[in-house]
Amino acid sequence: MSAAVAPWIAAQRRALLAQRGHAWLLQGPSGLGQYALGLEMVRAWLCEAAEGGAACGQCASCHAIDVRAHADLCVLMPETQMLALGWPLSEKAQADIDDKKRKPSREIRVDAMRDAVEFTQRTSARGRGKAVLVYPAEQMNAITANALLKTLEEPPGDVRFVLASESAHQLLPTIRSRCLIHTMAWPEEAAMGDWLQAQGVDAAAAQAFLKASGGRPEDALALARSGKPAQAWTQLPRALAQGDATAFADFAPAQLIGVLQKICHDQLARAGGAAPRYFAPSDLPAPAPLAVLAAWSKELTAALRTAEHPFNAGLMLDALVARGRSVLNSRA
Repeated sequence: MSAAVAPWIAAQRRALLAQRGHAWLLQGPSGLGQYALGLEMVRAWLCEAAEGGAACGQCASCHAIDVRAHADLCVLMPETQMLALGWPLSEKAQADIDDKKRKPSREIRVDAMRDAVEFTQRTSARGRGKAVLVYPAEQMNAITANALLKTLEEPPGDVRFVLASESAHQLLPTIRSRCLIHTMAWPEEAAMGDWLQAQGVDAAAAQAFLKASGGRPEDALALARSGKPAQAWTQLPRALAQGDATAFADFAPAQLIGVLQKICHDQLARAGGAAPRYFAPSDLPAPAPLAVLAAWSKELTAALRTAEHPFNAGLMLDALVARGRSVLNSRA
């Protein structure tokens, strides 16, 4: 077992591997480790010397997964995600991208799914069966999902599936009905803090980033590794209230909207008499009227739909910050 595996992931892996089933759907909000758990499950399934519900980490099968070259593992992700996580694309997909014929896809392409179905019909190369890991599963469109249905219901030979999702409600009901469903466990705060410190995050920053991520450990680790100090996060609501766009200049459009949604969430909570989730009360200005905040929340949700394709990222930044400043300075 990799030393980097969080204890709550290891516990869930042991529980799931003790059960029978050829298709699992791992569901829950982002930052709880769906991908990590799915990968640990397929590692154990394919390991040549698995013991105690864990892959050995030493055999040829484990090494092949580590170097992203296992003949009996098919990973289905958006091409952008595969490139980010070091998984190789198919020769044709890589050639198309290298030749500038198209950009890496942000969805799981139907061509990749058809290749995966053909993969399930081949004989196992290492004799330990085969595995298909799909993440994030909600990035399958309807055509791609339908290409999987028959194989998911009646897989040929010894093939097992893990679908990991951060928005399982977006999956086709027919996909969900063919899987055993596991809802990700929410770790204890102390365990998350200890794990973040083991990853090199100091105790104070670990608590700040856990707050910033809404208590989601992998999101907290990503924030810690982004290079932004914890103090910079706590200053964002005040910077927004002042219209200081420079405080948000390093965020991509989708990230910026995510930050604004967290500020909006906490202001809505305070306006309704509840405690904020992502920021300390002292970090936040006085809440605006509830109706104004509710309208802003809807605007941010709509803006997120086109955040990956802004006409002009700089103008989008200025417009979003200006709108946020207007909202935060509204008074009844």
